[in-house]
Amino acid sequence: MVSVRHRGDSSEGYYYNLRTGEIEHGYVSDWHDRIGPYATATEAASALERAHARNEAWEAEDRQWYDDPDEHE
Repeated sequence: MVSVRHRGDSSEGYYYNLRTGEIEHGYVSDWHDRIGPYATATEAASALERAHARNEAWEAEDRQWYDDPDEHE
């Protein structure tokens, strides 16, 4: 089960706090410290894994772009 910090009854979604590693429901902390919103606490808990996977995919696309100059003529 995912532990969630709540602020009132906000319906603003769930966030992953980058500083504390906690899942938050609504605007608990400053926007500099959080990523989201996500529909569920479980999605917010996997935010770093999702971001890492997306970054790897983008880096692979960049490598392909720069390694194959004929492909973008």
